[in-house]
Amino acid sequence: MTTSTEATVRRTKIGIVGAGSVGTSLAYAAMIRGTATDIALYDLDTARVEAEALDLSHGQLFASDTRVAGSDDIAVLQNSDVILVTAGAKQKPGQTRLDLAGANTEILKSLMPQLMEHAPHAIFVLVTNPCDVLTVVAQKITGLPRRQVLSSGTVLDTSRLRWMIANEARVNTTSVHAYIIGEHGDSEFPVWSSASIGQVPLRDWEIDGRKPFTEQRLAEMTEQVVNAAYKVIAGKGATNYAIGLSGIRIAEAILRDLRSVLPVSSILDDFHGISGLALSVPSIVGRRGVEQPLAIPMGEHEEQQLRDSARAMRTALVSLGF
Repeated sequence: MTTSTEATVRRTKIGIVGAGSVGTSLAYAAMIRGTATDIALYDLDTARVEAEALDLSHGQLFASDTRVAGSDDIAVLQNSDVILVTAGAKQKPGQTRLDLAGANTEILKSLMPQLMEHAPHAIFVLVTNPCDVLTVVAQKITGLPRRQVLSSGTVLDTSRLRWMIANEARVNTTSVHAYIIGEHGDSEFPVWSSASIGQVPLRDWEIDGRKPFTEQRLAEMTEQVVNAAYKVIAGKGATNYAIGLSGIRIAEAILRDLRSVLPVSSILDDFHGISGLALSVPSIVGRRGVEQPLAIPMGEHEEQQLRDSARAMRTALVSLGF
């Protein structure tokens, strides 16, 4: 018997492809934050995916009242509102994200038509690397509107940057306004020209009468952010907790139609002269997916960095036949 409370709750569903460390971190974050009423995990490893779903379900009393299902049958993703794709070859120590492009493209060629069959109206969020390249691949395979296929892009990289700045500036992370844009990879870069703390330009920020964010320090921070994932992978074999949190932040913007500005990666159309490539730029994200990329002001050097990032993406796509 359905209660009146159950009848009035609009059910929302997050589908997650891959029950590895990233997929389960996404599910765990969604469960704790109460992001959706239903979470579905799909993985070919039957024992693993069923065990992960069971382990999560056992904690329902202490988190949100979220239903968790796990199966090796892709039909478990039926009617998902958002599907987060984590399946693919894992990045090993010494590998760049672009090194994974060939293997993960082949996986998408098989996977995306199946996902479309079970959830044709879902917003698809690629978390698998190289996510920018795979965003283009997935959109070409499915023929979906560009707004409906995006990737986690530099949302996590931006979080890393803001965390570093906040620690140094001695402020709360939410007071830092700065973005990493471009490729989610070695050619990504921070937009220092518009970075600020509150409304104070970052370069003008003072602590005890000194300005800590010198050009040398900004260069050091850039390198630290770009190489952050490599450091984590070298130490523990994978990055999972922070990408789980950032991926679910994107899902929340979609499910709740928050129209949040997030640096997700989507296929651009004449963005600073760049078209047909997926790169991360601050974008309005809501129920329809990527509502609008924002053409933020950039300095001449940053414009060149964006073109360099686009060139790296185009080279990778050409090598894959796209």
